[in-house]
Amino acid sequence: MYAISLGDDGAELRPLEPWHAEEFLAHLERGREFINRYVPFGSQTTDAASARAALQRYADLRAADTAHVHGLWRDGRLLGGVLTLEFDAERGTCEVGCWLEPAGTGHGLVTRAMRVLIDWAVEERGIHRVEWVAASGNVPSLDVARRLGMTRDGVRREAHLHHGVRHDLEVWAVLAPEWRAARARAARPATARDLPGGNA
Repeated sequence: MYAISLGDDGAELRPLEPWHAEEFLAHLERGREFINRYVPFGSQTTDAASARAALQRYADLRAADTAHVHGLWRDGRLLGGVLTLEFDAERGTCEVGCWLEPAGTGHGLVTRAMRVLIDWAVEERGIHRVEWVAASGNVPSLDVARRLGMTRDGVRREAHLHHGVRHDLEVWAVLAPEWRAARARAARPATARDLPGGNA
């Protein structure tokens, strides 16, 4: 089983599998209220059997190559995850998403993990357009889209009914050439041209 290091703080990205059911349930119980503020992720997962069933659904979607889910661990503790949705390699499109319990926030875990996930989607699977969809009120999620260099394409007004409230959904996206250009800029050393007042 592989694990991808996300830095020097013990953070790792790993596949989230059905055999993680009890750990997944404990994680959701710690963060359920926080996670469900804007999305119903994990709301039907209330015991070990439903946790295993939820993770088995993702395993089946992964086998069908239509979704992929990975957990985020730090110091051996599951704190959240990142995933692809509506993954369509033939059309070159997918949506990405995330979730975190409160203990996982404020450390850049999602941003770091999402860079790995998008790199994989673009470079290994040939995805051309990666979308990020989040409620307008979900500022931390929208901030991740910004940090990833995505562009806000538009708003689907009152498109998401959650807890009896209709939320606007913002659609952000990055195209493969934009992603590669941003990664190349981040990888090259800074020069005088990059400093404020530097020559253009």
